[in-house]
Amino acid sequence: MARSSLYQQVAAEVRRAIYAGELAPGDQIPTEADLMEAHGVSRNTVRLALGELENEGLILRMRRRGTFVRERRPLLMRPQDEFLPYDQEGRRFDTFVHAVRSEGRTADQRIEVSIVEPPEDVTTRLALADGALAVVRRRLRFVDGQPYNTLDSYFPLEIVGGSEIARPGDITRGANRVLEELGHLQVRVIDDLSARMPTSDESSRLQLEPGTPVVVHTRVGYDADDTPVRVAVSVLPADKHLIRYELERH
Repeated sequence: MARSSLYQQVAAEVRRAIYAGELAPGDQIPTEADLMEAHGVSRNTVRLALGELENEGLILRMRRRGTFVRERRPLLMRPQDEFLPYDQEGRRFDTFVHAVRSEGRTADQRIEVSIVEPPEDVTTRLALADGALAVVRRRLRFVDGQPYNTLDSYFPLEIVGGSEIARPGDITRGANRVLEELGHLQVRVIDDLSARMPTSDESSRLQLEPGTPVVVHTRVGYDADDTPVRVAVSVLPADKHLIRYELERH
């Protein structure tokens, strides 16, 4: 039997044990020696199998400690909740904070604000002229003290310059409310979802383990004149998020 088939068989058995709950998150999986004996294969075959499982994000190999089943507690994200009605104090809750707190967990974020010439893709989505500037609010968001995702929100400088959106710090009532006060209520959005491997910068900021893909959620908001007024780009590690859309027939 070909060596590739052997390592795939070993990987399949460990994978089955993980999905069946026989190996729970945080459990140490059998050692290389134990897997060699159990399956009658070489050490190299076992290492190929473990490498495949690591690339799938199922296990975590820790030097001098062993190999463990990765913790998988995905955060349920509902992008449509962003446009729920305001509360009695005129605030629309932060969908990320709401999602985290509803699971009894702790949310936090770091915010950086700057004026930039946005990436080409964002420039196109905002229908900006070449060289036009945008305000970007960059968020690194945490759950229970661990980096969970990033959110970069871009706004045309000519619309938000001088407003709270262009100033450092959190906006309690939300940037969308500020846009509305500036005369640019968002009446529709277009969402794009794509999957890819992270950049080195994303891996570093989000402390990603090898083999962890990310989902990129790009939302473009339009006002009543169909002018794009916001592009929000979220980078969501695939092992930490579940994205749910709920559609209702009218």
